[in-house]
Amino acid sequence: MDLDKFKVHGEPLIYGAMISIALATIGILVGLTYFKKWGYLWREWLTTVDHKKIGIMYILAALLMLFRGGVDAMMMRLQTAAPEMKFLDAQHYNEVFTTHGLIMILFMAMPFIIGLMNVIIPLQIGARDVAFPRLNAVSFWLFFMGAMLLNISFVIGGSPDAGWSAYFPLASLEFSPTVGNNYYSLALQISGIGTLITGVNFIVTILKMRAPGMTLMKMPMFTWSVLITNVIIVFAFPVLTIALAMMMFDRLFGSQFFTMDSGGMDMLWANLFWVWGHPEVYIVILPAFGIYSEIIATFSKKNLYGYTSMVFSMLIISLLSFLVWAHHFYTMGQGAMVNSFFSITTMAIAVPTGVKIFNWLFTLRKGRITFTTPMLYTLAFIPIFTIGGVTGVMLAMASADYQYHNTMFLVAHFHYVLIPGAVFAVIAGFHYWFPKVFGFRLNERLGKHAFWWIIISFNVTFFPMFFLGLMGMTRRLYTYSKESGFGPLNMLSFVGAVGLAIGFVILVYNIYWSTRYMPRDTTNDPWDGRTLEWATHSPIPLYNFAIVPKVETRDALWSAKQENIPLYTDTKYTKIHMPSNTGKPFILGVVFFFLGFFLVFSMWIPAIVAGIGILVVLAFMSFDKDQGYYIPVEEVIATEKKLMRGETV
Repeated sequence: MDLDKFKVHGEPLIYGAMISIALATIGILVGLTYFKKWGYLWREWLTTVDHKKIGIMYILAALLMLFRGGVDAMMMRLQTAAPEMKFLDAQHYNEVFTTHGLIMILFMAMPFIIGLMNVIIPLQIGARDVAFPRLNAVSFWLFFMGAMLLNISFVIGGSPDAGWSAYFPLASLEFSPTVGNNYYSLALQISGIGTLITGVNFIVTILKMRAPGMTLMKMPMFTWSVLITNVIIVFAFPVLTIALAMMMFDRLFGSQFFTMDSGGMDMLWANLFWVWGHPEVYIVILPAFGIYSEIIATFSKKNLYGYTSMVFSMLIISLLSFLVWAHHFYTMGQGAMVNSFFSITTMAIAVPTGVKIFNWLFTLRKGRITFTTPMLYTLAFIPIFTIGGVTGVMLAMASADYQYHNTMFLVAHFHYVLIPGAVFAVIAGFHYWFPKVFGFRLNERLGKHAFWWIIISFNVTFFPMFFLGLMGMTRRLYTYSKESGFGPLNMLSFVGAVGLAIGFVILVYNIYWSTRYMPRDTTNDPWDGRTLEWATHSPIPLYNFAIVPKVETRDALWSAKQENIPLYTDTKYTKIHMPSNTGKPFILGVVFFFLGFFLVFSMWIPAIVAGIGILVVLAFMSFDKDQGYYIPVEEVIATEKKLMRGETV
């Protein structure tokens, strides 16, 4: 075995990361042992199938990845803050911008959205869990182990360095001979399988487990957005999985799918990647649209304007998202006819998006608006996202894109779409639903401080990039000369990045401060909400609803409060069936992690053993005869009485 493959020869920053990871790991292990929390960790979290706890774990992982991706962003901004900076060398910079893109999109935005989806969707539709609770746990542990596999690349073997889109031939063995892009292909495959399973699970959950009376056109808008998103996942993620498998075969077994020799084609990768990649943008943005819709309706004290048109606009966006992928390579010689087709479809997708913007504005019109922290993020989203949309239409014009392509203008556009369209949304949703999960609100004063730091600093960071792109600065440029004139705007962008970091630190501090000092909520409905998640207790009991509600109108809870339409036609408690916890999904995730790690380094015998281990765990799961358990009526009644008195259970 060649031990040199495991070593990362680099800068003091990398060695510092190695030491910090080792110390953090030791600290966690010592802490769990000292406080005797191993049993608690296994019983309550590692083996859980409760959708709420799985959602919390997704969100915690997303926050961790936000920190990691944020550090990468700060290093990039510092390296380009002034001409001829020596903070990072070219190779390290390539690795940093590659992992920044991967982590922020696939391992921060996606899990944050899936975490909110896990916590809220069963509550919004009046269900007691998702359709397949154990499969839900498998989804999380595959995602998490894929994320961990990618993250250890920084200190074992070396990170991927061909950009987050990993274009060939740059990602081939010839041009990327290290194991970094092996990590890319395997970590994304493992986590992508988990995401695909999530898609199937939530489609079934929403279509089959809605409360009595909740027709499709009575579903909350967040539920609609999640349903459409998961349909996109089911159609888009298999394309990525196959493309990554082909990449793995090219790199590990010498196949020629993406080379110019032996009948291969490098543009095949670009097409497959963006057939997945552009729908992926809407996988993170459509749930954000649902979050904003819930927040605007709640804090305007109005029904959502144009509900039906909102639903159909999301359906149209989902269809068009699969017809625009080639706008990512207008300049690669595909011809005027093809470019024209994709230019038209790309501009067309702005129409249903514009419908949603106007619907939100009409909802706000004459509303009794409350300027809470989640509402502030929502209001800031509208103009900032519009800038991203307008610049997207500029990029959609193939002739103009010949000038904009591969410049910092594109980087600015991308961030003006994805940060307000996903990051602001998950922060807003996090503030909005936090009291439902934990029984107390985040501090509004600290929340608004973080908001203003983040909003102002975001624009200071990314707006200068539009001008840098128009000045000719290409993206992925790790250094530049003083004579280029890029220095002042890059320094301004770095100052903005520091401000963003301060805003996110305040956000994290708010979680700590509120956990210690905020008064506990006993109303279960601190925002005067409209949908069913606010009808159950805070914190949420294991079974969600002691009695499943009956839905008569679109905003069922709001109608119950305003029009005295009863939510419950049956007031008799019954025993409740719940799924049993199991450790098999966690074990399966761990074995997948080792399979991926061994394949990265072409360690064939251990990889075969791990592959057999996966089959063994799957066999045990397939023949598991545990049918769950029942919570007795007496326990349900006792739990309900405690929660009604504001006690914890």
